[in-house]
Amino acid sequence: MKILHTSDWHVGRMIRGRSRAEEHRAVLSEIAEIAGEEEVHLVLVAGDVFDAVAPSAESEQIVFRALLDLAEVAPVVVVAGNHDHPRRLEAVAPLLELGRIRVGSALKRSEEGGVIALAAESGERARIALIPFVSQRAIVRADDLMALDPDQHGGKYAGRLAAVIARLTENLSLDEVNLVVAHLMVAGGTLGGGERSAHTIFDYAVSAQAFDGSLSYVALGHLHRPQRVPAAGPVWYSGSPLQMDFGETQDRKAVLLVEVEPGLPARVREVPLTAGRKLVRLRGSLEQVATLREEVGDAYLRIELEETARAGLADEVREVFPNAVDVAVAAPEESSRIAPPVRLGRPPHDLFTEYLTQKNALDASVVALFDELLAESHEA
Repeated sequence: MKILHTSDWHVGRMIRGRSRAEEHRAVLSEIAEIAGEEEVHLVLVAGDVFDAVAPSAESEQIVFRALLDLAEVAPVVVVAGNHDHPRRLEAVAPLLELGRIRVGSALKRSEEGGVIALAAESGERARIALIPFVSQRAIVRADDLMALDPDQHGGKYAGRLAAVIARLTENLSLDEVNLVVAHLMVAGGTLGGGERSAHTIFDYAVSAQAFDGSLSYVALGHLHRPQRVPAAGPVWYSGSPLQMDFGETQDRKAVLLVEVEPGLPARVREVPLTAGRKLVRLRGSLEQVATLREEVGDAYLRIELEETARAGLADEVREVFPNAVDVAVAAPEESSRIAPPVRLGRPPHDLFTEYLTQKNALDASVVALFDELLAESHEA
């Protein structure tokens, strides 16, 4: 059985107020093309298809179109992530199922839909445990917060999730491909940089040993960097298809192609994704970074200037780099010996000038404006 594993689409994510809808359309179309070219038998989508629990109509159109495009190639199984609204997905699940798309929107017992069986055109049968995101609040209740020490909260969360995983995977069969698709934090995983920090606290990470070593493959979502998690069996994050934030500028983006047979561990191959704009960080003086204008192309930029801050500096940068979405002045190195300021008896002009100098933001036009406002206040 050949499987395509993807996750963390985060459709609706913006970059400093700029829409990334066209990038999402392009990269999800690329993923569907890969699925068709590789003639996969099953597609696993491990959560966070949306970036917000109340997505826009445009975001829903992009996601559902992408799922249907994938379903034209092979059956699709998707679980809800922490950015998805489980009840919204549950509401459309009956319609999606008509298009060969199965949704795991909430944690369920095996006999109630927590485990599903699918037969691929290859003749192989797959048994798939569905583990959508479970918040800490769902396990660490208010009485626990009052009764347990803080370092015990994570242990209870991890222990309960491990028990859930064990229950959903207890009936493994050597005649079937045994799969798990889950959206959660597994200990040993490396953050990509654009994840929601509140849900990647390592105190709440589930041990990789919670997954039985005889599982054929574990498809994870939540972390944005493609990676294998150290475990007895093949436990993988596919990562996000786009660089989501400037913490991910060094991340490669890919989908995972998984080939697996009953009773044998999976063989996993990364297929790079090329659609979408890169995120690039530049640092130096304005003159220095300007020399890189041709190299960065249409990438979104975070530019850290080693310059004195001045009024209109960001506008100067954007005249050179229209795609600069973040412009900041690099903080000067702190002196190891700073004399305490003497303020008593000194005129406001001097104090304001000293303040701007300390902040590496001395600008004659700003000082002149300050003096003008100070004079008007005295007259008033």
